[in-house]
Amino acid sequence: MRFERRERPSRALSVLAPLGAIVAALLVAGVLIAIAGANPLTAYALILDGAFGSRLGFSETLTRTTPLILTGLAAAVAFRARVWNIGGEGQFYLGALAVAAIGMVPALAGLPSPLAILVCAAAGAAAGMVLLLVPLGLRLRFGVDEVVTTLLLNFVAVLFVSLMIEGPMKDPLAFGWPQSVPIPDNAILPTLMDRTRLHAGLLIALALAVAVWWVQARSVFGLGARAAGLSPRAAAFAGVPLARTLLLVGCLSGGLAGLAGAVEVMGVKAYVTTDLSPNYGYSGIVIAMLANLNPLGVIAAALFSAVMFVGADSMSRALSIPSYIADVTVALSLLTMLVAIFLTQYRIRR
Repeated sequence: MRFERRERPSRALSVLAPLGAIVAALLVAGVLIAIAGANPLTAYALILDGAFGSRLGFSETLTRTTPLILTGLAAAVAFRARVWNIGGEGQFYLGALAVAAIGMVPALAGLPSPLAILVCAAAGAAAGMVLLLVPLGLRLRFGVDEVVTTLLLNFVAVLFVSLMIEGPMKDPLAFGWPQSVPIPDNAILPTLMDRTRLHAGLLIALALAVAVWWVQARSVFGLGARAAGLSPRAAAFAGVPLARTLLLVGCLSGGLAGLAGAVEVMGVKAYVTTDLSPNYGYSGIVIAMLANLNPLGVIAAALFSAVMFVGADSMSRALSIPSYIADVTVALSLLTMLVAIFLTQYRIRR
């Protein structure tokens, strides 16, 4: 038995691969649920009910989807060009901290709300860019592996955020709790549903997913980024400026991850804490792979992950099963997706 590379993977196979991967992950997770003493079908029904069965559950699912779309896009954009950005978590936190820092500037409170939101979003995106451009510059100049540098910078960024919110940016009215000073009301994103946390950041994330898809599919820059990912030597031979293209990819990827942190502060918290992100940056890597690096597929993958995380809490209370089954299911989805991607590119021959 041997593996033979397909000359051209079929479009149908590429579309069905993520669906098959999710189904396989749910089947395996179902076995674990059964071992825990519950009916897998009942558990999955409760997850769906917890995610969509009430106004609160529906709004919380979409609220959780918003940062996952942005971090998923950040990873997908980078991976498409073979820029291995594992630092989405750190970029998320630095983007959030930048918004909190801008919020402490008195002049921000005097701006019109749309302009204040735009300034905060730009600050968050810029902070994320900077954190990725540093390891990317080291790769281009000295050949340093960005997997290691971006991963380690996650810890540096989180510790820096902790230093700032327990020091010069600490809210004196927080009763000693380590959090930043809240941003002014004019920098808060408007809500989409009354008495919920669902905010306009969801519309921003959806619009950016479409925009990133268009850039990758229809622009010269997108073509160059894809070429750089497929074969850097061939891309350089064809005239693609590799260094400039990768730097632009880094700006886009880091900016999206930083914007995710900014949107989370402006839409949900209004201040920064060290538990602001339940691993949104790392989850973005899983989402990008589940979407097969397709920006539009990122929306569906982010929604799937949000459904699992939000619905698992409800299921856990009803069946006394640990809610960590959601993390297991999403992790299994990544593993099965990697197998599915391999099978779309290779066929088995005897």
